Amino acid sequence: MEIKKSDWKLFRERIGIWQENYMEELCKEYVGLLQGDEPASTRFWDLEERVNSDKRLPGVQLELRKSNVDIDLLRLYKLGIIEETDLEGFSDELVERVMELVKLRW
Repeated sequence: MEIKKSDWKLFRERIGIWQENYMEELCKEYVGLLQGDEPASTRFWDLEERVNSDKRLPGVQLELRKSNVDIDLLRLYKLGIIEETDLEGFSDELVERVMELVKLRW
């Protein structure tokens, strides 16, 4: 699928906001981990493992490529980072493509 210039521009405008919001939620979860009752060393290493895992998610780090916008939106959607309402403003074709992928992949 050819990504429209307007969709690419809108995606680049929104991705930083979506990622910032997602990372804010992650930070709150990390605080909860650190405030647990386990020994400090356990909490530390659990947090390190969690951060290493989370930093690979598209809500934290994403290689921006125009050709991957539909797949990136799918991944963000499936991880709960964005909702269907976040797709407003994108072309009907792109939204339909993402929702088709949602049905096909999961």
